[in-house]
Amino acid sequence: MKCPNCNVALIMADRNGIEIDYCPDCRGIWLDRGELDKIIDRSLQQPSAPQRDNYPHNERYHSDKQSHYKKKNGFLGDLFDF
Repeated sequence: MKCPNCNVALIMADRNGIEIDYCPDCRGIWLDRGELDKIIDRSLQQPSAPQRDNYPHNERYHSDKQSHYKKKNGFLGDLFDF
């Protein structure tokens, strides 16, 4: 199948049981019928991130700590990692 945008052959990838076609040239992502619904359903099933409190934190303390922790991308970040 060719990309509708730039007419380059699409590359097929299987991510968590969902078949995704993407264009290596324009990086467009193309989904078949029902695949977007699967992505939405799976993203809703994942637990949400804890809410940040409004407590005034020491910015210097947090900027030092943030370099040690990597934020998880979540379901969509894992799905579209190419």
